[in-house]
Amino acid sequence: QTLEGHSDSVHSVAFSHDSTRLASASHDGTVRIWDARSGACLQKLEGHSEWVRSVTFSYDSMRLVSASDDNTVKIWD
Repeated sequence: QTLEGHSDSVHSVAFSHDSTRLASASHDGTVRIWDARSGACLQKLEGHSEWVRSVTFSYDSMRLVSASDDNTVKIWD
């Protein structure tokens, strides 16, 4: 399966702990949440002004954290 939608290279990916979702961090400044089974993009998270370098889910998979070259870390619900 190939997940497409970012407009620049993808730097980091992470599965949710229940493996139902996948998060991807891109040089386009966005984070995308994907349905791991179907490959559908569930959400596009915008807010960083530079490349997003890293992404990971919280243990309960209810939150996501992203780190960017804009010198910020964002926590997403």
